[in-house]
Amino acid sequence: MRRKRKWRLRIGLAAVLASLVGSASYAYTASDTVPATYAGDGSTAISGYTVGSLAYTLDGSNPSNVDAVTFTLTPSAPLASHVSAQLAAGGAWYSCTVAAGNSITCATTSPQATAVGATQLTVVAVQ
Repeated sequence: MRRKRKWRLRIGLAAVLASLVGSASYAYTASDTVPATYAGDGSTAISGYTVGSLAYTLDGSNPSNVDAVTFTLTPSAPLASHVSAQLAAGGAWYSCTVAAGNSITCATTSPQATAVGATQLTVVAVQ
């Protein structure tokens, strides 16, 4: 009789323990939230801008230095959000300021650009 009691007690304790473990693991999994997300694949053509009205501003005290370069981008809509320019292959990249109508100004003083070193203009613009 004692054996049956011990056996029933062990089975009862095992059932209670299994129930607690199951409840605890359910509570952990039920607390996770995952926001809705999207995934996909697609493609579209990339059209470029055309650079126009190019002008260089020389340093007033040393005209061999280029202090700025200004130009326009066509089409003017959509307005470019970020523009960088380079005046020589492998040279420094300069951040530019975009004004209304896609008028772009790039300060070329840090590092200082020179007229002799300005061999080509490379512009990178993104919407």
